[in-house]
Amino acid sequence: MRSQKWFYILMCMMLVAAGAPAVIAQDEYVFGMVLVGPADDRGWSQSHFEGGQYVEANMSNARMLVFESLNPADAPETTLADVVELFVEEGAQIIFTTSDAFEEDTVAVAEQHPDIIFVNISGDDVLTGEAPENVGNFMTQGEWPRAIAGCAAALSTNTGKLGYIGPLINSETRRLAASTYLGAKHCWEHERGNDAADLTFEVTWIGFWFAIPGVTLDPTEEANSFFDRGFDVVMSGIDTTEAIVVAGQRAAEGETVFSMAYTSLQGCDQAPDTCIGIPYYNWGVAYLDHVSRAAAGEWEQDWDWIGPDFDDPTNIDTSVTWFQRGDGLSEEVSMQLDAFIEEMKAFAADEMNADGIFLWQGPLNLQDGTVLAAEGENVSLNDIWYLSQLVEGMIGVSE
Repeated sequence: MRSQKWFYILMCMMLVAAGAPAVIAQDEYVFGMVLVGPADDRGWSQSHFEGGQYVEANMSNARMLVFESLNPADAPETTLADVVELFVEEGAQIIFTTSDAFEEDTVAVAEQHPDIIFVNISGDDVLTGEAPENVGNFMTQGEWPRAIAGCAAALSTNTGKLGYIGPLINSETRRLAASTYLGAKHCWEHERGNDAADLTFEVTWIGFWFAIPGVTLDPTEEANSFFDRGFDVVMSGIDTTEAIVVAGQRAAEGETVFSMAYTSLQGCDQAPDTCIGIPYYNWGVAYLDHVSRAAAGEWEQDWDWIGPDFDDPTNIDTSVTWFQRGDGLSEEVSMQLDAFIEEMKAFAADEMNADGIFLWQGPLNLQDGTVLAAEGENVSLNDIWYLSQLVEGMIGVSE
């Protein structure tokens, strides 16, 4: 019943907005966005929604259509094809599907609508050659700010025990968790002068991008479990903010604990005093590029893994991802973090590292001991993208 309600509400909203029958303004350019979660989740879906708003704010004739919470719990009977049909009827000429959960279905609906451009975020069908000509992919290199997040966690912990709540397990989630660990390990050793063996970094996977009762683990319970076992920093790798909320509750009871949000600049809002930062995505830059090219008739299929603008990483008009410091980050740690970030920028500026990512250098092994990179070697971007296991030193399952 809930899925039917969502579908009916969306259809009515479209008819009200456009008038029935729908009439598209002659100079209007309509784009659609399909979200896996709600547009106000303070996480992944909100960051995408705000990216679409950025397009509307910077392109005078752009109008966005949005469908929220297309997932097995909130809309079990509604398909991506259903949503796309409505978007196309409303005049959408480019449609963004904002989760790897939509990757396979995006290809299928694109084949049914060859005159519509589809862009799947975080997928790689273009890279593998499986995408039809009207499908593109892009993803940000969130590995850079994730390393900063890990460093901030290692510099903030009093116990040396860092917890990470991850979603489902795939190459993307493994490499983001691993980047967080590599940043933590680096700063634990080089900034604090500690032995890596004394750092605990444990990953718990809940089974999806957010909690689905009866299907996934409960992230609130997992966050409390970490804190109950002596972990004093719990980092979120899921779309929602349970870890931040729990840290705020524990701090209110007198505990010294910290949290780390993910994706959205609003991620710390529910418990700012315990939140040490947010590795965030600024999707608007990439969205505006795709919509502008599509409107000009210049869009071409590509697969783009976009890094930060290291010259001005917090510039919302040029940089797709970076790290925002939270109120829970001490002044001393913030200064130490500055030194780490300068080291990262120097690495990125070196042409020898054009095909590498900071801290993804040897000697580096996978969790089972397989060599990922020998000493002095950079891990290739391909091996990072398709990371098959967590890296050595991390606790948690890899598949």
